[in-house]
Amino acid sequence: MSDILLAVRSLWLEVTPVPPLMLSPAAGQHNDARMNLAIALTAARYGAATANYMEVVSLLKKTDPQTGKERVSGARCKDVLTGEEFDVRAKCVINATGPFTDIVRKMDDKDAAAICQPSAGVHIVMPGYYSPESMGLLDPATSDGRVIFFLPWQKMTIAGTTDTPTDVTHHPIPSEEDINFILNEVRNYLSCDVEVRRGDVLAAWSGIRPLVTDPKSADTQSISRNHVVDISESGLITIAGGKWTTYRSMAEDTVNAAVKTHNLKAGPSKTVGLFLQGGKDWSPTLYIRLVQDYGLESEVAQHLAATYGDKAFEVAKMASVTGKRWPIVGVRLVSEFPYIEAEEELETAKKFLYYEMGYKSRSEQLTDHSEISLLPSDIDRYKKRFHKFDADQKGFITTVDVQRVLESISVQMDENTLHEILNEVDLNKNGQVELNEFLQVSRGERKQVAIKMPWRREEAGWPSESVAYLLFKLMSAVQKGRVSGSRLAILMKTAEENLDRRVPIPVDRSCGGL
Repeated sequence: MSDILLAVRSLWLEVTPVPPLMLSPAAGQHNDARMNLAIALTAARYGAATANYMEVVSLLKKTDPQTGKERVSGARCKDVLTGEEFDVRAKCVINATGPFTDIVRKMDDKDAAAICQPSAGVHIVMPGYYSPESMGLLDPATSDGRVIFFLPWQKMTIAGTTDTPTDVTHHPIPSEEDINFILNEVRNYLSCDVEVRRGDVLAAWSGIRPLVTDPKSADTQSISRNHVVDISESGLITIAGGKWTTYRSMAEDTVNAAVKTHNLKAGPSKTVGLFLQGGKDWSPTLYIRLVQDYGLESEVAQHLAATYGDKAFEVAKMASVTGKRWPIVGVRLVSEFPYIEAEEELETAKKFLYYEMGYKSRSEQLTDHSEISLLPSDIDRYKKRFHKFDADQKGFITTVDVQRVLESISVQMDENTLHEILNEVDLNKNGQVELNEFLQVSRGERKQVAIKMPWRREEAGWPSESVAYLLFKLMSAVQKGRVSGSRLAILMKTAEENLDRRVPIPVDRSCGGL
């Protein structure tokens, strides 16, 4: 064993400056978003009615005529896109809500003891040179006992993770403390001449692990990463804990418990051997057929095969002709990555949301033709304003673009607040505000800005028309939500006005200087 580790260590040091303590080159990787979608599509294929953007408001109950006890008989649900509420009745209700497990359990029994202890796990993305392309490193014995790892992913390196208690939230945010912890641990594996910089962090995200304690266990303090199936007195079945690598086992235990508890007319779980959507005709060499039959680049073909399985052929059929000798089809969205424009096909996304998931997409609810009631002159003005923020003509703006403009007029805004402001108008939730989304909300600047100031401007020593005062008034109102209409539209309008005030000084007025 030691000889193998030494050989692996030598091989690792030949391609990267990171000396490993434990190497796991055979560790599996998967795209969790695609995996989740594949499971939902497979369930729909077998008759399940699936819905996203759906919230459980309360549980429905009825009295069992035989025992006289109340039994869970359904749920009151809310469509968070439209606000509509309705009842869904069922013979059996399964609570599989991850970190939100205890919230649903208390809908059933307000005195139910908490069994879920949420833990935050933060990961960061770093440049690809922090790990070789085909190797990963894992060390289970860091300075405080947590696990640290380097994994190659999408030509970058993912490093993590943390394991700290956290509150349950819909949008967990990685803290600077957690990011610095990972960076400090990373430094321990690098040569002393390699500098690990905060600026090397290209992205960071936080997830919530639903660690659980078994409510029927005598040791209530024992935290487990395994799953627990719990059945309440009213018949609510809760599946909690677990992880991606055991999701089939979790499903099997849960379904079997449901069939047994509620005397359902069904056999045992059939998850073993069941192919997910796209998996039936997949093979390791499927990408070669994509190259040969459609003229895709090999890297693009491998990406499509790995992402969509045997459904990759349907994506390839939608790929546009490149106009080049090779590849024949498959225009990349970004030259460095294998994603192609066919994967961004809007109509396909709309059909999926509408027919498969039962909802219209927000981009369908807000369209250029039916919702944007602006004059052509107004649209031109708003486009010019948008392009002042989108300086490199990407076609969208991010928090980085807005922050850059604000800094140019000497304004600082909290990053989390800025993220919230953009998120309000980011209809497709891709982290970017496209021109169409910006036009949807630009009408908000016409509305009156309601601002409640606790003191007069003269008390701050600012003249009524000073740029400093106007910016302070705006930032205070925007950050505290004391505005009507779109905060982003108001923010960008004010920033544009102050940019326009900064006209170049003529040479003759600057004594020959700049």
